[in-house]
Parts: sequence; structure tokens; C-alpha cells
Amino acid sequence: MTDLFATQPRAPLAEQLRPESLDDVVGQSHLLGPGRPLRLALDGRRLHSFILWGPPGVGKTTIARLAAKAFDYEFIAESAVAAGVKELREAAARAQQALDHHGRSTVLFLDEIHRLNKSQQDALLPHVENGRLTLIGATTENPSFEVNSALLSRAQVYVLKPLSDAELRQLYARAQPSLEGPAFEEPALEAVIGFADGDGRKFLNLVEQLANAAVAAGVERIDGGFVSSASAATTRRFDKGGEAFYDQISALIKSARGSDPDAALYWMARMIDGGVDVRYLARRIIILASEEVGNADPRALQVAVNASEAYERLGSPEGELALAQALVYIAVAPKSNAVSVAWHQALSFVRSDRTRPVPLHLRNAPTQLMKDLGYKKDYRYAHDEPDAYAAGEHYFPEDVPEQRWYQPVPRGLETKIADKLDHLRKLDFEMRKKEKR
Repeated sequence: MTDLFATQPRAPLAEQLRPESLDDVVGQSHLLGPGRPLRLALDGRRLHSFILWGPPGVGKTTIARLAAKAFDYEFIAESAVAAGVKELREAAARAQQALDHHGRSTVLFLDEIHRLNKSQQDALLPHVENGRLTLIGATTENPSFEVNSALLSRAQVYVLKPLSDAELRQLYARAQPSLEGPAFEEPALEAVIGFADGDGRKFLNLVEQLANAAVAAGVERIDGGFVSSASAATTRRFDKGGEAFYDQISALIKSARGSDPDAALYWMARMIDGGVDVRYLARRIIILASEEVGNADPRALQVAVNASEAYERLGSPEGELALAQALVYIAVAPKSNAVSVAWHQALSFVRSDRTRPVPLHLRNAPTQLMKDLGYKKDYRYAHDEPDAYAAGEHYFPEDVPEQRWYQPVPRGLETKIADKLDHLRKLDFEMRKKEKR
């Protein structure tokens, strides 16, 4: 009788080319090259727990498997998406059995380790701490945000990089003997490398799909035109809520702050191309106007708000132009963070100070009782004073000296604001000197 399940399906190209040893790994030479940190660690006599942090398709799972193989450890693979406390305890029990019956230690490989919640991390910690499990985690997210400090202190973090164009070409050279159909012409290979965006698994999948498509279509050569027609449109690497997201918005902000409109536009384009919520960008541009330009050019805030409203009316892609206009305006405007600094200093002061009553002269007195209690007594109405300024008046609570949190910068409109404040403070000084006589 024929066994219908005896024939194994043909593995994808990326799986066929999975390295058999650390020397076969393409990329990550900054970690795996001679004398490099992870190679030195793996060449030692004892495997330690570590976390591999990097983008998709750069070898995290491969390195974990090869590390376990190099030390002849049992290998248990779990995805943090599906593994609960129960599965983690079962893994620890299996590790204890392997140690008791065969004298073999165990590697627990946790893919997407950033998805473990606190209770799961707490359940895992004692088994890593006592050495029952050697943990190798893989994550695309910054582990310092997602993994608790107790677990991090027991696991070295290694940062993996996207594969370079040259490294993707190495993968193509290894793949060629396994491919059917014509070879890729140089423009076609360049296009696929661009689509892959440093992701080795994605690159090999694209190469395999295009090679199979070429055989099916009966084409004699795989050129750039064939790649364009046979490939779905792709986007660059961008995680709407992850590390790449925060890195790119940080780069956009720093570019605008640094008065480089072209770099700011580049990062905005990267984020929009990657699928960012454009309304989020609009909000960030409004914040930039206040935080980075402030009163050096108050028009920047209005430009940013108008651009956000324009986007709400027009949507994408037309509304994106208004946001680009606002971003460029902010980038080239004179810069001042004086308001931002003053605001945070005021907040810090209030949060560290006790609750103080409003001085009587600053309170309103809508009733006779309030007037009898002294509310609003001796208040000086600024519009009735020379130049509409009550020189020498004190507006802070009693026992709180006047603060000088807002310090205008010598740029843009704040130059004039600084002159005005200097003039008013001189009037205060003269009035208080007169009152002391």
C-alpha cells in the first residue's frame, strides 16, 4: 500500500540554504567574525543566554540553532506569541529530563521574545537563573523596552544588521545551483536586492518565485522588465509601532531641528512610503513648530496647524504636500526651545512644591463677602497703568520669588521679545526701588 505522506514537500529555497555551521552564515561579521563578540562567546566552553535583536530575515533563528548544535544542546523552539506560562514550564520540565537522563543541557529559543508579558517573563526567569534553560531570544523590537531588567541582566544582547547588497549577492551565488531557468541579469538582480531591503529570507523567496515564474512563462532571460512585471509592489522596512518607527520619527525631528529641510523630507517620505498613519506625522509637525521654533517665529505653529487641516480636507496623497510645506518651513525657521524649556521648568517646580493659595489681590470678588474678605484688594489693573504695565506688581504666590524660566534666544522674533522683557524688568526695578524709599 502506498503511503501518501511518505514523500516530503520540497523545502523553500531559503530553508534549503540554511547554513550548517557558523562559518556558513552570510552577514553579521561584526558578531561572528574572528575575534568578534558572539564568535568568542560561542568558541568558549559554555553557552550563555543571549538575545538577538535585529530586523527580519538576517539570521536570528539560524544563529540560535547553530549555537545549540555547536554545544550539542537540546533545542526547544517556541514562539512568544503562542507560548504561555504553561508552555514555558513544560519546556523547563523537558530540560530537566534531558539533563537527568542524558546529561544534556537545553537551549530554549523564544522567537519574538518582546511579546512575553510580565507573568511569562517571571515564570521563565528562575529556570534561566539556575541554568536549567539557556535562553536565546529573537526580537525585532528594542529589548530594553520590552524585556524586564531581571531577564536582561542574565542575557547578553547582540544587535544584528540588515544584510548588505554584497551579502545578498553572496546568497544569490549560493542559490544559483538550486534554481531552475535562466540566470538573473544584473539590472534584474539589482531590482530584487532593492525589493529585499536587507532581508535575506525575503530576497531568497523573491529569487525563487521569479525563477519559477520565468520557467512557467518560458522566458529566456530574467531582466529588469520581467522583475517589475512579475513582482508585487513592496514597501521598505517599517514597523508602525516598533523600533524602526521611533528611529525614523527621531531622525525626522532631529533633521528639522538641525535646519536641514531635505533630510527632514527624506525621513517623512520614508515613513509615508512605509505606511505610517499620516495624521500622526501631522501631529508631530505641529509639536515641532512649538517645541523647536516657538516664539522665534510664531507663524510656524499656524503653518503647521493649517497643514494638518489641509490634510484632513484632502487626504493622501494631495494633503501630504501641505505637510511637506509645513515641515520645510519649520526646518528653515529660526529655532528656539525657550518656551519648551520654560514650560518644563514650571511643571517641575509646581510638582515639587507644596500647594500654595492664590494671593488675595489676584482673586476675583464677584460677591460682597469676597470683597469684605479682601479678595481683589489693591489689585492694579494693567490697562489703567502707563504703557498698560503695572510695574513692580507681583503675580506669584506669597513666599515664591519671581522666576525667570522663559529666556528668549537671540534669534527671530524672540530678539524683540527679549528687548521688551528687559524694558519691563527695568520698570519693575525702578518701581520697587521707589517703594523702598
